[in-house]
Amino acid sequence: MSSATADDTAKGPITVTEAFFAAFRHHPSGVAIITADAGEGPVALTVSSLISVSASPPTVAFSLSASSSTAKAVEKAKTVVIHFVRRGDMELARVCATSGVDRFGEHVRWERLASGEPHYPQVDFWFRAALRDRLALPGACLMTAELLSASPLAQNGRGDDALVYANRSWHELRPMPGETKPLLLWPEDSATF
Repeated sequence: MSSATADDTAKGPITVTEAFFAAFRHHPSGVAIITADAGEGPVALTVSSLISVSASPPTVAFSLSASSSTAKAVEKAKTVVIHFVRRGDMELARVCATSGVDRFGEHVRWERLASGEPHYPQVDFWFRAALRDRLALPGACLMTAELLSASPLAQNGRGDDALVYANRSWHELRPMPGETKPLLLWPEDSATF
């Protein structure tokens, strides 16, 4: 016997695209800010698509929207800075996610690394990375980046709570009550951690 209600069957079957949006709307993802300067001035954008690809060499990937002028500027850069944002960095993440906002104006604290990339010094965990490969897809492109160096404070770990994005809003991420030991999800031979 089917568990579908009359309302469910009246709507008809959903498309794969509709199912995709529903699934990923409720699939939490970490938040990062990417900054770059391809010679036309600094740009920044917030992404929730950052993934680890390999530990040797340390490589990540993220997707960029084909309709974003900021994303197009990031694609032209040779290097970027990838900021791992936490709950305390949420307002900056909002600024970098809002269209039409000056992400490097007087109200935003930023500076350049010695190598020239713009970055936000208030985010204490970041990597300088070289863009390696680009896979063009309809409406987006997938970028891979090799991590070249880490922020000086990276060795200290993070005391602030993780920030995730799900169902079109920001959320804190905390350990489940009663969890004392980490649960290892990856086999020892995994390419990532």
